[in-house]
Amino acid sequence: MRLVLVDPSRAVQRAMTHLIESAAHQVKTFSDGLEALSYIGRETDVRALITSTQPLGISGIELCAAARNLGGIRRALHIILMSSTEDYHLAVAALDNGADDFIHKPPNPDELAARLRLADRVTAMKQQLIQYATTDTLTGLFNRRAFFERADEMCRSAAAGKPLSAIVFDIDHFKKINDTCGHDVGDQVLAAIGAQAKALDGVIGRLGGEEFCMLVQADASDALEIAAALQRSIRALGFNHSGTALKVTCSFGITEWENGDAIDRLLRRADIAMYEAKRSGRDRIVAADTFALDRSHESWRGAARASPR
Repeated sequence: MRLVLVDPSRAVQRAMTHLIESAAHQVKTFSDGLEALSYIGRETDVRALITSTQPLGISGIELCAAARNLGGIRRALHIILMSSTEDYHLAVAALDNGADDFIHKPPNPDELAARLRLADRVTAMKQQLIQYATTDTLTGLFNRRAFFERADEMCRSAAAGKPLSAIVFDIDHFKKINDTCGHDVGDQVLAAIGAQAKALDGVIGRLGGEEFCMLVQADASDALEIAAALQRSIRALGFNHSGTALKVTCSFGITEWENGDAIDRLLRRADIAMYEAKRSGRDRIVAADTFALDRSHESWRGAARASPR
């Protein structure tokens, strides 16, 4: 388990590092609490924080609260406040401000090792629960709820001036695949397309059935290139059903963030564009309210209305 230790004393850092590494854990030490907080924010595989009551830059209680807020409900982070006093009120304040445990400084080596084993077990279970709560088990992408949580964050960034585009895509004739080849093959198709999408840089979710959405920090022109790359990779996939080769395609709709957008409005435009791709022949990319790009990249059309999948 990777953990962060915060204490202003170099001597304490050295002694604690020896104890922690003896218990087969990796530790990064800091004197400054704000530097430690920044590091935890960047290094998402850090699963535990041990802090003294008086690190540099911020109090131990404040660091507990800030680290808990940083982790939120999406991250398994076990927080331990370490103090040389037996102050009951300090322990209560620590627990009320996000700490999971309170230990005496210097800790008993066996007790510290046991508490770190507890932290390892608890964070491992939390990580698994977070994965179950946020991940579509078939594709490994964000599930609908987790996707919209991330989408709200990206929309706030877009409102602050960062580029944002939505790419909605849907598997062509997916019902026919399920009806003629069986749901096992349909699941293989969903998983394979999810893997292709996951390899790209963006927030990607399975919204339901055979429909997916990707949010990218890019303008519409770059989003078109991303969608075209995904379209090519999906066309290259091959499946086998009773000795017969099966190919699949997707239809794509793209739109760029506009001032005043909310996520529902953004995705509605992309969804309308995706249905125009279906209506105009499938296996196409359509940009909402601007133009469409057909499968050969030779002709452009205006986006329009919904049609069957």
